[in-house]
Amino acid sequence: MKPEVEIFERILTNVQKVIVGKEDVVKKVILCWISGGHVLLEDVPGTGKTVLAKALAKSTNCDFHRVQFTPDLLPSDILGASVFNQKEKSFEFHPGPIFTTLLLGDEINRATPRTQSALLEAMGEGQVTIDGITRKMDPLFFTMATQNPVDQLGTFQLPEAQLDRFHMKLTIGYPNTEHEVQMVKGQSQRHPLETLKPVETAERVLWLKQQISKVKVSDDVYSYIVDLVNATRNSNDIKMGAGPRTTLALARLAQASATIEGMDYVRPAHVFALINEVVAHRLILTPEARLSGLSAQDVLEGLKRKTKAPIQAA
Repeated sequence: MKPEVEIFERILTNVQKVIVGKEDVVKKVILCWISGGHVLLEDVPGTGKTVLAKALAKSTNCDFHRVQFTPDLLPSDILGASVFNQKEKSFEFHPGPIFTTLLLGDEINRATPRTQSALLEAMGEGQVTIDGITRKMDPLFFTMATQNPVDQLGTFQLPEAQLDRFHMKLTIGYPNTEHEVQMVKGQSQRHPLETLKPVETAERVLWLKQQISKVKVSDDVYSYIVDLVNATRNSNDIKMGAGPRTTLALARLAQASATIEGMDYVRPAHVFALINEVVAHRLILTPEARLSGLSAQDVLEGLKRKTKAPIQAA
């Protein structure tokens, strides 16, 4: 087994000790992290979004900070602020919780758009500018944001620029009966998160992340990715299609997907399997499409069928 595959499998297996029966979701969260992106988890309360973030941090022994987003939260509560030191007669910067490896933005859509936007520079450029000084983030900086469905009380719609920073938008969903019974039995004495041990290190995860760029992408696959994204810009059902950041995210995630499978090149199937989670949350449908009952996922399914994939050897 290649070391890249071994690292991924060890993390995946360890997290699944806590998050039962959700292998696909856990896999895609890890893909987002090692590809340099960020993930948005939207689901009803109690489905394990916060536990997933904590389990991932524990499994890799990474620094972890959690911010509970509320309507009165200010940008400085996340980024930090300069405080005057009376003794030294100078300002000292007190870093906020964003200066970590894994940041959990819990219920991000309960904060105002102003506070949500405090994450834009860090998520997009890996740095934060405060008081005219730019500070670099951890090379493994990863935002896992959770949100309740937007039609619930006390929530704000995320701005388009904020949504575009997330490589993927995922839903965990309810567990099936068997897995829910297993979960309840597993927590009858203590939460399994309390006994979860690290199985990897931040240094090894960073090494894995660095291997992704070595995976080859053919011109045909690049063209396929661009054709898929372009199709969202030319659809009569879509008011605002996906931008270039989507193309970059899709290509990078496809490379990450090939990496954890031990492959040194990207297949069209790697791209196809990621399209819905990478693209759908960035689209704005026309009023006519919404009135007819279409969702972004429905429109994407049609575009996927119409976009010709290159034929490659297995």
